[in-house]
Amino acid sequence: MEPDLTSALAGEAGLDGVQWLLLGEPAQAALRATLSDLLDDGATLGALKLQRAKYKPGRHLTAYYAAEVSGPAAGTHQIEVSWTPPGSPDRRGDMADLLAAQAEIVERGLAAPFRALLAEDPAWGLRAQLYPLDAEYPKLARLADPVYVRDLLAAEPVVGARPNGYQITPIRYRPGQRHVLRYDPLGADGRADEPSTLFAKVYNSDKGARTFAVASRVSEWLAQQNNGIGAVHPLAYIAGEGLVLYPRVVGTPLSDLLRDEGPATGEYLHAAGAAIRALHGTPETLVELQPHSFAKEIKGIASASEHVHPLLPGTGAQIKQILAAAQALHERLPQEPPAFAYGDCKADHLWVTPAGLTLIDFDTCYLSDPAIDLGKFLADIQWWYNAYGLDGVAAAQEQFLSGYGPASDGRLQRARLYEALVLTKSTVRRVKLFDRDWAPRTERLIARAGAVLDRLNAGVASS
Repeated sequence: MEPDLTSALAGEAGLDGVQWLLLGEPAQAALRATLSDLLDDGATLGALKLQRAKYKPGRHLTAYYAAEVSGPAAGTHQIEVSWTPPGSPDRRGDMADLLAAQAEIVERGLAAPFRALLAEDPAWGLRAQLYPLDAEYPKLARLADPVYVRDLLAAEPVVGARPNGYQITPIRYRPGQRHVLRYDPLGADGRADEPSTLFAKVYNSDKGARTFAVASRVSEWLAQQNNGIGAVHPLAYIAGEGLVLYPRVVGTPLSDLLRDEGPATGEYLHAAGAAIRALHGTPETLVELQPHSFAKEIKGIASASEHVHPLLPGTGAQIKQILAAAQALHERLPQEPPAFAYGDCKADHLWVTPAGLTLIDFDTCYLSDPAIDLGKFLADIQWWYNAYGLDGVAAAQEQFLSGYGPASDGRLQRARLYEALVLTKSTVRRVKLFDRDWAPRTERLIARAGAVLDRLNAGVASS
């Protein structure tokens, strides 16, 4: 029997219900009809590529698509779609703010090939919002406008005038969250000048200023150490726009290189450990950091895993056990004062470049237990080796830890504790709900996280 909207959103129809909304023909037909009604005459909706989905049982299912459109203003367009139960409040924000933001986008000529950037189908509880509309980030409209951006950046000494303007591409469109745009300067022939490409992160709080300060000071400090490990240095912070500009990093993310096992991979993992060790030497007086506690990490994982409980009850129960056991074990382990922590140690953020290993993305730095960085990277090794179907996880982790160098038993124990926790968080966040193997892969990775915790518990009990 086919699910219905209410049972699917409540989780009563299990994974089949969620995937019915994301992939099923009736729901997809309704979505395509809703989007097609927004198109200008002559434009045609093509493929809808599902990129990400987030499910909050009983509240909403939100998905992000790249939509291909042919005809006038042909191209790929970023879309957020949400399904909510009947009678739910509108999650898109104040309608007056949305309509005002939409009017500005239309006036700037950025809506094409769409007549409007908001749509809904009440029968399906469906609401769609299209780039660059975001009432919580009203600046996004002008930062997506090539004319405005050309004039804005011409006034920045580190960028300079680009008379032919910019080609602007959304890299991350998440209404209500941070956005990332790519600015490709155009040459006289209208082609993108990729070596001069900029990446722009848009903030609607003081986090942009704080991130700029942290990234600038840490990259400068690492450069002074002259150890072959660096960090991308932001070019500018434009306070009035909440905009941080970064140069393009030329190289390969370590996550891609892990696909091929061999001596070179071991060297990269060793270098990754050395990079984290270098970061942990960052003087506490260098940057101002927000605190991040173990309790906050546990709370975040519990929230992120909320959808697993109705879709995979057994695995949901295992996650609860992991969190409870981790809390109990953490109280028994030796602690150390909080210090600089990078906060998002994963192979995607370590690039192998001609200049050496380069760190990117300093948005998550905080004052915390340094062991969290070790644990996150250990978990990330587990993630990628599983994704690539590779053996040798333990050896790869040892290469990383050898690069990090000597550490107290307490720090290494807490690192393994964080490995179990972060592997849990990575699984519930990164395994895609619309993948056909979501259930077995989620079960397999959560079982791995539980095994890490069991080994740690046994080791602590015997010491």
